[in-house]
Amino acid sequence: MALRYDTPSLMRWNARAYDSSFGYVSAHGAPLIELLDPQPGERILDLGCGTGVLTADIAARGTTVLGMDGSAAMIEVALAQHPGLDFIVGDGANFRVLDSYDAVFSNAALHWMGRDPDAVIRCVRAALAPGGRFVAEMGGAGNCAALTSAMLTAWREHGLSEPDLPWYFPTPAEYAVRLERCGFTVRLLEYFDRPTPLDECPNGAADWVRMFAGYLLDGVPPATVEPLLRRVNELAAPALRRESGWVADYVRLRFAAVRA
Repeated sequence: MALRYDTPSLMRWNARAYDSSFGYVSAHGAPLIELLDPQPGERILDLGCGTGVLTADIAARGTTVLGMDGSAAMIEVALAQHPGLDFIVGDGANFRVLDSYDAVFSNAALHWMGRDPDAVIRCVRAALAPGGRFVAEMGGAGNCAALTSAMLTAWREHGLSEPDLPWYFPTPAEYAVRLERCGFTVRLLEYFDRPTPLDECPNGAADWVRMFAGYLLDGVPPATVEPLLRRVNELAAPALRRESGWVADYVRLRFAAVRA
């Protein structure tokens, strides 16, 4: 099995901050587990498992589950927090498994694998037994539009090169075609807005950028980082700051497909 992943080479995750400040990523995965409907005795692969919160929930249903993520830091935390479960570092676009799985599950991870989405889907298909399920949720077209627009504008205003944003947010039609072309039958596809409170982000969009696109700041002169992030906040605030606090403008694409 290849032990590399399809996130940008400079991406570094702060796994503990991810859990403490961005735990909503896992919290919103509960409906997806219900859609997966894991059955006792099934073998399930959790692709992009992060720190293993949902992996453990799936295992609690009586399944044999393997968690895979591209971040060694995430896997280190997952192994420490969930002893007895299996986790590995792996490349979503280039992995092989020895045994077939009944299902592949993925929450908030496929949009990080945009370099070659078809390769990811082909790897998932190869990992599944005939009739196996692929159940996932990812960012869809329009996800984080206000956040990314604020970033691009702030970078430009500070005379910086346009950042190479790492995400892949497809339309429902685009991703359905990819699934079918790669040997899946789409059983369900949902596309919906999910504005998400950033309750643990006192600095709003700036905190979000530090977590999810922090590696882009590596190329920014140190004296420019704070003014740049302040400008991101100023630009994003009209769309994303409420009286109750900051909100991320998430748009989600959720699907269930079966290996044809």
